[in-house]
Amino acid sequence: MSALLNSLTEAELALVRETEPDRLAMLDEDDLVELHTRIRRARTKYVGLYRREASAKVAEYGGRGKSRPKNQRNAAKAEVFEEALARVSRSLSVAARRSATELKAERIAAARAERNTTPPRTTRPKAAPAKAQRASTRPDSPALRKRHASTRAVGARRQVRKDSK
Repeated sequence: MSALLNSLTEAELALVRETEPDRLAMLDEDDLVELHTRIRRARTKYVGLYRREASAKVAEYGGRGKSRPKNQRNAAKAEVFEEALARVSRSLSVAARRSATELKAERIAAARAERNTTPPRTTRPKAAPAKAQRASTRPDSPALRKRHASTRAVGARRQVRKDSK
């Protein structure tokens, strides 16, 4: 591995060094996205070079796999950048998750601050129609209690789904 790192150009080596854990820890989410893009381009470059050179040698060697030993450097460089890309991807996912958690906490705090905390006004209810009054005089019917419980349970499940996101 060190022999391959020594064969990288200065720019490529600098790009790989940017993926060291100490340096990744100092980057914010936007910087990680930019680094991810640059490393992905370098990886794609060497994967493409490997495939093009290998396909050009198919006639000579009889297959792209058989020409691999002659094209080992491009394949190894592609692998180095693939590993670097994996490191940056992991850091980026951690940063994105952290950012999403912070944003969610800010939104919840803002929603709580905006919540109406004044007590409701007490007004006398208007007289209900005769049919509605009859239904309200029988609140202990089992069917009505079951329907109310079901409605409350549906609302509670919906709230749990919202809160867990």
